[in-house]
Amino acid sequence: MPARPGLSWGFLGVLAFSFTVPLTRLAVGSGHLSSLLVGSARAVVAALLAGLALWFSQSPRPRGREWIGVGVVAAGAVLGFPLLTSIALTQTPASHGAVVIALLPATTAIVSVVRTGERPGRVFWVASAVGAVAAVLFAAVQRNTVGQLQAADVLLFAAVIVCALAYAEGGILSRRLGAWQTISWALLAAAPVTILLTGWAVVDQPPTGTPAEWLAFAYLGVVSMFLGFVAWYRGLAIGPLAQVSQIQLAQPVMSIGWAALILHESITWPTLLGGVAVIACALVAVRSRTRPSSTSRGHAHSDDRVGR
Repeated sequence: MPARPGLSWGFLGVLAFSFTVPLTRLAVGSGHLSSLLVGSARAVVAALLAGLALWFSQSPRPRGREWIGVGVVAAGAVLGFPLLTSIALTQTPASHGAVVIALLPATTAIVSVVRTGERPGRVFWVASAVGAVAAVLFAAVQRNTVGQLQAADVLLFAAVIVCALAYAEGGILSRRLGAWQTISWALLAAAPVTILLTGWAVVDQPPTGTPAEWLAFAYLGVVSMFLGFVAWYRGLAIGPLAQVSQIQLAQPVMSIGWAALILHESITWPTLLGGVAVIACALVAVRSRTRPSSTSRGHAHSDDRVGR
């Protein structure tokens, strides 16, 4: 079937990303490696790989306004999401973080709708709103803080928003620059900042991680920040886009499973129910957006890459 290569590459990307939350928690949980170091140095590692890939491929540089898009991707996917989640996961279990981050597919779809001027139906907006409410209620109820959110939850929600902005802008930019080239240029654009933050983190708190913590960090730098994006965007490029993009809905489920296996976190019923509710709403929102009417099918298919 023509769909299989795209689905296979997309699944590899999601599988790579599904380890990000539990391994970030493993890297920063004991305090041996600071959240600033893990959040910034992983991007430095990925930037080295990206620079080599761009050099060997002789990929053309972005031009003019394309650098604005690169900057948005760098700010959201390279700087914002890793730093915010690294800090948040020093204060909350990985399974909890995975449920909140399950809002990412629907949030990305919302941002891309606003960015492209697309007009989805009422079902999309209702599902997106219910999913957001479900995530907020889950975060508050699980912590017994109904009426207010903890700092870690605010950071996680902020991480979802900045990453969604980066995914949407990156989807548009990848049509011109290429998929993996977009994240590579973003990594290089952010490198001066990530190198500076890494140096600051090392001076402020010299790292004393265990072998397991360093292995988790290595995974975050090599796989989560680079190879995972290569596989994910290659899957989207092969398509079918609507089918491949929905694979990401399985990511929080896998992340919760890895948290149980790797970190031995107990998975409670509220976590399971919260995850199911958020993922179900995201599924409805994404599917309603990727099923355009017959009059707008061609336009929507061309825009669907933006959602990722």
